Amino acid sequence: MQPTVVRVARLTDPAGPADGTRVLVERLWPRGTTRTAVVLDGWYRGLAPSDDLRTWYGHDPERFAEFAERYRAELLEPDCAEALGRLRELAAAGPLTLLTASGSPSISQAAVLAGLLTGEG
Repeated sequence: MQPTVVRVARLTDPAGPADGTRVLVERLWPRGTTRTAVVLDGWYRGLAPSDDLRTWYGHDPERFAEFAERYRAELLEPDCAEALGRLRELAAAGPLTLLTASGSPSISQAAVLAGLLTGEG
């Protein structure tokens, strides 16, 4: 059985042959990015953190561990769990790239999702 390959990248990063399926995991379309300028196979708005959690976090690296814990709790909600199941199916079918607008993808919701999908988080 092949290991699950899930990458995290910025939405504006150029698509590459190793990307597989490219999915945006932001609630809102990122400002300043035209939809025709990116390669995108799906947009999972419902998997984005709540506005309250996102505002509290503010991409502060010192808050990432607590953000990840709170975000994983949000993902247990029925609507999120269903969408997360669809992402698991995509990841099982081949490489999956989770896209974020964050300037620091390694401390974004996409990184938390990648960890869940690969069993590392």
